[in-house]
Amino acid sequence: MKFKQILGTVTISAVTALAVIWGIAKWKTTTDSYGGQSTTAIPSNYKYADFNEGTLPPGTPVDFTAAAASSIPTVVHIKTKINARQVTNNTPRQRGTDPFSDFFGDDMFDQLFGGGKGMTREQRASGSGVLISDDGYIVTNNHVVDKADEVMVTLSNKKSFVAKVVGTDPAYDLAVLKIEAAGLPYLLYGNSDDVKIGQWVLAIGYPLNLETTATAGIISAKARSLGLNKDRAGNSNGAVESYIQTDAAVNAGNSGGALVSTDGRLIGINSAIASPTGYYSGYSYAIPVNIAKKVVDDIIKYGTVQRAYLGVSYVMPSDLNAAQRKQANIPENAYGIYVQETPKDGGAFEAGIRKGDIIKSISGVNVFSGAELNEVISRYKPGDKITIVYTRNGKDIPVIVSLKNRAGNYDIVKLESNVEKLGGEFVTLDPRMAKEYGVPGGVVLKRIGSDGALVQQTNIRENLVIIKVNDKAIKTVEELIDAVSKSNTIKLTGFFPGYDGLYDYQVKLD
Repeated sequence: MKFKQILGTVTISAVTALAVIWGIAKWKTTTDSYGGQSTTAIPSNYKYADFNEGTLPPGTPVDFTAAAASSIPTVVHIKTKINARQVTNNTPRQRGTDPFSDFFGDDMFDQLFGGGKGMTREQRASGSGVLISDDGYIVTNNHVVDKADEVMVTLSNKKSFVAKVVGTDPAYDLAVLKIEAAGLPYLLYGNSDDVKIGQWVLAIGYPLNLETTATAGIISAKARSLGLNKDRAGNSNGAVESYIQTDAAVNAGNSGGALVSTDGRLIGINSAIASPTGYYSGYSYAIPVNIAKKVVDDIIKYGTVQRAYLGVSYVMPSDLNAAQRKQANIPENAYGIYVQETPKDGGAFEAGIRKGDIIKSISGVNVFSGAELNEVISRYKPGDKITIVYTRNGKDIPVIVSLKNRAGNYDIVKLESNVEKLGGEFVTLDPRMAKEYGVPGGVVLKRIGSDGALVQQTNIRENLVIIKVNDKAIKTVEELIDAVSKSNTIKLTGFFPGYDGLYDYQVKLD
């Protein structure tokens, strides 16, 4: 009897235990969660990102060796030199007419009367660049070569070349160089529109004057605007900034180097870092390659960038507080790129866009910020037609806009040489006269134009024999043209036949 009771008790306990275990398992299967998330559900954003429904794929190791091997030979080391220059606060004086100068010399006169001549030191710097063709075209940053008197390029195989600056544009912070070589390796363009946040990238360059260095990181943001660039007139509102932000380590010297995808394509030109110390501390910024391609093509073909303008001024309501919105008469529910004004000579006005409209997309590309709008527009030239979709009274309206240049027409902008900007007629000094004057050569200013920097900014006279430009000796008109093309601040040094001494005339060109 006791045995039957014990057997029954054991049987009931076992059945009860199995039931409890089954119930707990069933409950955990349907309700198990951690931090408010179900352990078995896959959110829709993962499905849209092409993850397999129902399971998350394991992490896949990223191999950078192929991308680095194909990219490193195409990234070059750029070294620049700015020559020492004489600076002065004096206006030119003719020797022979000033008794103090005749007896004591210019230096004594300057000390007595506060003239203040001096010399700036020679400056040297370095950066990086990217070969984009087998015949030696290189893209880099404008700030790497700005004002340089000499640009040297060294390849990864240690071969060095003197580089010519084909053209620059500070508004984009881009420049194009050319070296005389053939059969060079070069980096294929990628598509910066396809870049995704979280994507692995390589930054390749010559940081801190080191040899070729590759660092890795991810894309952490797109369309960043930092307010660093300025156009040739020094205005930041004329600049184009839409940086790719990464956490790949970039330092001084990386400027102009390559931002490369894992498939070995150029997707950006490394340009800046965000740092309180001047050294890398977390974020670096690159110019999208889709902007760089347009700038490079224009500089090579036209000598200057063909800049198109939509013809709107806008604000981002999200950047304004309630008081600022009220003052600007912006509705409380306004969002996105809110049009403030459309000048009547602009393409946007002709297409019907008015104040209060909200721009949503350009040629199929959604734009959510001014940086994105400027990036897309920067890919076009005057005369190009684009499709704009804007919202008015809750309704989306598509229109075709013909883009114009800054002057309000469709003309291609031609590059005016710095010699033309000077405003004068120049001829090479006759060799016999050069021998008589005791100089190896020079250029004679035969005529001063009625409109130009020379007549507007100096008291220069005709028949000046120019022997130096920015302290570099010149002997012919060709050398004069080459010398003045390298800077927008020009100092002409020369003499007048029959007068003693040298005279300096300095002008600034836009």
